[in-house]
Amino acid sequence: MPTVSDRGRIMPDSPIRKLGPLADEAKAKGRKVYHLNIGQPDLPTPPEAIAAIKNIDRTILEYSPSEGIRSFREKLAKYYHKFDINVTADDIIITTGGSEAVTFAFMSCLDPGDEIIVPEPAYANYEAFAIVAGAKIKSVISNIEDGFALPAIEEFEKLITPKTKGIMICNPNNPTGYLYTQEEMNKIRDLVKKYDLYLFSDEVYREFCYTGAPYISAFHLEGIEQNVVLIDSVSKRYSECGLRIGALITKNKEVRKNVMKFCQARLSAPLIGQIAAEASLDADKDYMLNNYNEYVNRRNFLIDGLNRIDGVYSPIPMGAFYTVAQLPVDNSDKFCAWLLSDFEYENQTVFMAPASGFYTVPNKGVNEVRIAYVLKKEDLAVCLKILQEALKVYPGRTI
Repeated sequence: MPTVSDRGRIMPDSPIRKLGPLADEAKAKGRKVYHLNIGQPDLPTPPEAIAAIKNIDRTILEYSPSEGIRSFREKLAKYYHKFDINVTADDIIITTGGSEAVTFAFMSCLDPGDEIIVPEPAYANYEAFAIVAGAKIKSVISNIEDGFALPAIEEFEKLITPKTKGIMICNPNNPTGYLYTQEEMNKIRDLVKKYDLYLFSDEVYREFCYTGAPYISAFHLEGIEQNVVLIDSVSKRYSECGLRIGALITKNKEVRKNVMKFCQARLSAPLIGQIAAEASLDADKDYMLNNYNEYVNRRNFLIDGLNRIDGVYSPIPMGAFYTVAQLPVDNSDKFCAWLLSDFEYENQTVFMAPASGFYTVPNKGVNEVRIAYVLKKEDLAVCLKILQEALKVYPGRTI
């Protein structure tokens, strides 16, 4: 029998999806499973997008240009201008989701063996995308005790070697909900400039910033315009995860030239997805405001409820729609699996993502979980009750 690849062997399982079979088994037993494991919003997709799909008048669903439909990219550029991100349609390449944008960014900017510094906990798939590119993640650890603030910039500098090619950030952050300050972003800028690194900036949650401070994009940082590769997606802001439409934005022509080779190899991003995503840019202004207010209310309700449970602690996330919570358990992987396989409260249970999968460092996040507050408050109230009751009887409780 032929052997499988080493690359496949070292690819990590998704902490967000790996317990899916246990959730399916729980459902087969007739249990209600509340999904807090995945960032799939339950808020409606803009009606403009649904209407655009229903009213497609093409007789052929053809390939689109490899860089994406021109009219869509032009409208996206105008959207970014609202955030003082001054780009043109030519700076934008449409991708098959934000995931492909990160993968193509790594493949276009990094060689096998090159290193990227990533503050952790971080979106778990960054490691997978790096493995695909043959690159290595070097992690700097942020801590729940200080709300997952950016680690000291000296910790970044300690990791820089001749192989270091870039820094990857997510702002607002998935999985922690942390929002980087102007001071923190300036420190990253100075490091990028000093060592002439790429700054890969995942900004898919820009619409969900819950502080009075202005949103800081990597494109707002002066002096590193040619170093920035911005990652975006319509999945979260428009509840369009299934469209698989993202974007890679950079002013660096050489990077775009490389990215286009990968885009041409995969032919084109989904046509219907682009049609719907373009229509979403015409959504009523109240659409985003209503979603924003709903997430603020959910965040406040969830964080208050978590911190009222004995032994549980969560800082207040300032962006996105996730939080990382510390639990009084011996091992969050075991606890999350136990919730699905062995526990039920009134024939219900909850599916959370073990936070260990958001670290590349062993033994980090072993008593933490990521919770996505993508369910209505009534459902979150049930989830909090399930968690409270589960912690009372979990065999591996630590306090």
